[in-house]
Amino acid sequence: MTNLVDDSENGLKSDADIHPDMALVDSIVARARVAQAKFSKNPDQARYDNAAMAAGWALMEPERNSFLATMAVKTTGLGNVKDKIIKNHRKTLGVLRDIKNSITCGIICDDPSTGITQIARPIGVVGAVVPSTNPVATPTNNVVNALKCGNAIILAPSPKGVEVCQKLVGFIHNEFDKIGADRNLVQMIPSPVSKIKAQRLMEKSDLVVVTGSQNNVHRAYCSGTPAIGVGAGNVAVIVDETANIADAAGKIAGSKSFDNSTSCSSENVLIVVKSVYDQFVELLGNEGGRLLDESQRKKLHKALFADGHLNRQVLAADVDKVISIANLELTNSADIRFLVIEGTGIGPLYPESGEKLSLVVTLYCAADYAHAKEIALQVMAFQGAGHSIGLYSTVDNRAIELGHEMPTCRVIVNQAHCFATGGSFDNAMPFSLSMGCGSWGGNSIDDNFNHKHLMNITKVIRTISSDEPALETIFSEYWAKAGK
Repeated sequence: MTNLVDDSENGLKSDADIHPDMALVDSIVARARVAQAKFSKNPDQARYDNAAMAAGWALMEPERNSFLATMAVKTTGLGNVKDKIIKNHRKTLGVLRDIKNSITCGIICDDPSTGITQIARPIGVVGAVVPSTNPVATPTNNVVNALKCGNAIILAPSPKGVEVCQKLVGFIHNEFDKIGADRNLVQMIPSPVSKIKAQRLMEKSDLVVVTGSQNNVHRAYCSGTPAIGVGAGNVAVIVDETANIADAAGKIAGSKSFDNSTSCSSENVLIVVKSVYDQFVELLGNEGGRLLDESQRKKLHKALFADGHLNRQVLAADVDKVISIANLELTNSADIRFLVIEGTGIGPLYPESGEKLSLVVTLYCAADYAHAKEIALQVMAFQGAGHSIGLYSTVDNRAIELGHEMPTCRVIVNQAHCFATGGSFDNAMPFSLSMGCGSWGGNSIDDNFNHKHLMNITKVIRTISSDEPALETIFSEYWAKAGK
């Protein structure tokens, strides 16, 4: 989407010539196009698979994983090393499992009954904007998925994630050298990161994939390039009166505290039915979730939302740092994994009811299950529509109810939310770090972003026996009720 000041025949230049950042991005995209054209010429599934495996192993080799996880935490200040190592390993292993037997090259379906043959084709050059919360796992997964389908990919890291992204790309290139793959298939926008560079990448790519801030998602949708963006998280989890509350407390604690709550799938709101509320709070406390009293709640609230905005100092910070910033005096603080505050309302005047990206969860007491659903609807209306909702219950029909009634693309049943939403080895969701939120979240997809979103499908269409129905076949039941 180049805006020409005038045409070159009159001696004037395009905006790419005028601004060096744009020219730089254009040159990166040009190299990617050359590499991708060669990569996908005479398409070969083995070639695509080898490149994808090389990118996966670039991160999953244990020493590199540890190195990158350590660097990610050091440079971004978000999360913790131990959990990032686990996340990098599990998410990448899961994606590699998902793509292993998938056909993304050539004929993927040939149906004589319809006369249609489907042929998988690459998108071309993918531009991927990646967040600081997952500066290693997310770009690796994007790269693996892109290469699996015969694409080139260019990463646009966050300002905090530039250094670790550069190391990751370097490791990928080292693996590429082993198999003779072109390094230009995987590139990144170099430092210093700027909105001009990111915008230019969005405009010049064949497809944009954006994970992170909603501002970036909206800019991608307005770039003029087809875009896949994902919505904001604000996970609400219902614990009903039939739940195994010990199991619920343990899973919620493990999920909420994982990687200091960097995941968009981490629990932000817990809605517990009154009949089990007190027992659940006690069990959650045993798992490291410290419920604050009113004076402590007010101090934490003030620290969390300084100047009306989420305080960046608490984002994905260790819990002892959050306690210190809020100046809380808590007993047995070494046993605390995350902080729990009781919700006093829902909506813009109560920001604690929204996504906090920190080791803080808001707790609501519901009179009964029907009331719990009402609270969840209010939370989603404020923030997080389309993303997901959790349910701990032994009544499976209640999960189906939520699927019918809630503005959500995922209902996670009796599972640790941040591990389950983006795919798990014990559920059938595609492994992903990017959750499409459908129309509710303003997104073009409602699935976990995966490699199938990075293919074009060409259809060869042949004639078959005619199947033109008579009017009576179509309208007979309607005529019987309404007349002609």
